[in-house]
Amino acid sequence: MAGFQPRLGMSMTPDVSRRSSSIEGARNLMKRTRTKGFAVGAFNAGDLETLKAISEAAAATNSPVLIEASASEVSFAGLNVLRSVVDAYVDEFGIEAYLNLDHSSSVESAKAGIDAGFELIHIDLSGSDHSLSSDEIIQGTRAVVQYARTTGAMVESEDHWFSGSSTLHHEGINAHPLAATTKPEDAIRFVDATGIDTFAVAIGNLHGAYPTPPDLDFGLLTTLRSALSVNLSLHGGSGITEHQLEAAVAGGISKININSDLRIAHRVALEAQLHDNPSEYATVKLMDPVVGAVREVVEQKIKAFGSSKQAAAR
Repeated sequence: MAGFQPRLGMSMTPDVSRRSSSIEGARNLMKRTRTKGFAVGAFNAGDLETLKAISEAAAATNSPVLIEASASEVSFAGLNVLRSVVDAYVDEFGIEAYLNLDHSSSVESAKAGIDAGFELIHIDLSGSDHSLSSDEIIQGTRAVVQYARTTGAMVESEDHWFSGSSTLHHEGINAHPLAATTKPEDAIRFVDATGIDTFAVAIGNLHGAYPTPPDLDFGLLTTLRSALSVNLSLHGGSGITEHQLEAAVAGGISKININSDLRIAHRVALEAQLHDNPSEYATVKLMDPVVGAVREVVEQKIKAFGSSKQAAAR
């Protein structure tokens, strides 16, 4: 994934007491996924319609959610704007939601997310440079973990890159060679060397939605869950069947990323609205069905993750 530069010049210091409380809440949430046996959905919000849909779904199901911002979303909106808007929606809908910087591709961009008050940071150094050695990835990830101690933000990472891209793919999965699956011995070394809070597993998953879903290696997941004390996350959730998502949660996954399915629902609904309303230029008037389409996807995922009624009281 291409790197990005955090927006400068409009820095706003997050409310210290609120940030401390929200980071404690995020840590508590990840603990609850383990003790209560559910996974929290990490949903990318690239626009207000999607953010509203996620918020409505979380409120309707009483489910905790993670709201993610990718490199392209940060580049467009800015870290501090995203932080402020998500805070406003959390307050408006009364939901338990935390902000995750997704696939941050450099130590500098991860630090910027920490400074902006993101509760969770995913540092993915190998995503933009597949040639990085394990030691180089460890060194950079460790630097982010150490910096995250300034706020208490949680850090997620992995020891090698993930295949695919977050979009609708018309070609089969075989057209996207999978990166190697996680080796338990490498995962143990990586976690011990970096001190991360969450490890992103590679068990046959890849980014994007495909005509044929991937088959996950649940035997490997069992081994990883037994070998690692940290939380486990699953990327590429859009391309996985509901049955396999449920099995992944049962196997110990605490966090599941969803992006492509939201983008697809948004675009399909928006295209239909534009087609049916060719003379309407106040596009905000067309957005209720778009929000509804995305919300339906989010609620389906929440059901598969078992996170309904798991939100902490506010």
